[in-house]
Amino acid sequence: MSPLGCDVADGIAVLTIDNPPVNAVTVALARTLGDAATELDARDDVGVVIITGAGDRVFSAGSDIAEFSGMLGPGEAVERKLRPQMIAFAALAGMRTPTIAVLNGLCLGGGLEIAACCDLIVAEDHVLVGSPEIKLGVFPSSGGTFRLARRIGPGRAKEMQLLGEPVTAETALQWGLINRIAPRGQGMRVARELAAVLLARPPRALGLCKSVINATPDLDEAALTARSLDASEQAFTSAECVEGVRAFFAKQVPDFRATSSSGAGS
Repeated sequence: MSPLGCDVADGIAVLTIDNPPVNAVTVALARTLGDAATELDARDDVGVVIITGAGDRVFSAGSDIAEFSGMLGPGEAVERKLRPQMIAFAALAGMRTPTIAVLNGLCLGGGLEIAACCDLIVAEDHVLVGSPEIKLGVFPSSGGTFRLARRIGPGRAKEMQLLGEPVTAETALQWGLINRIAPRGQGMRVARELAAVLLARPPRALGLCKSVINATPDLDEAALTARSLDASEQAFTSAECVEGVRAFFAKQVPDFRATSSSGAGS
């Protein structure tokens, strides 16, 4: 059985981490996730991707520690596990399609690294999130260091990763690590509500906006200005913009998906 389920309906793809008992992150899971991200990002019938965990207790408790024992020699962990995971998670983080993580249970280590790749994070109110890798003599090595620092700032990222203690959903919300708190068992409902809003937005403009935001930590102001202007040129000359302006003056709801599916906005 695949460690990652995939269901596509009504413009939403739901990826479910399914590796019992704790939905551990393995190299196989990471590669499958990266492949799914690449495939779904190329599909015209997918406007939002939601990632969650199977069951109702754990989103993912982190890496499968059993994999570590055979990777302790020089270069082995990097080449056999960490580099493949970096590539897979980068595919998820780099998607033009909006992504939402639904933390329906405990989210630790590699699970948090996956969630941090997503644009929006919904956590149920009972969830704990953390980066406990330091207690094993290592640290988040598949992008968690810099992705958490970008999301919540270096100080709070260091607090999570140097101390290794989990935080509550409420604290994660206050820190900006997550975007919404849902009652227990209602995380997917909240995520689907967000997805419905995103599906009504112009898909090309969403991807362009994401591309500029994602580049912000890596480029200076001059380079960001150039990238923003280039993306804006693409947006302002698209069929989506034509539809948005038309609908504004007509006092109608714009139908961005129709312009995109017709190919006029590509």
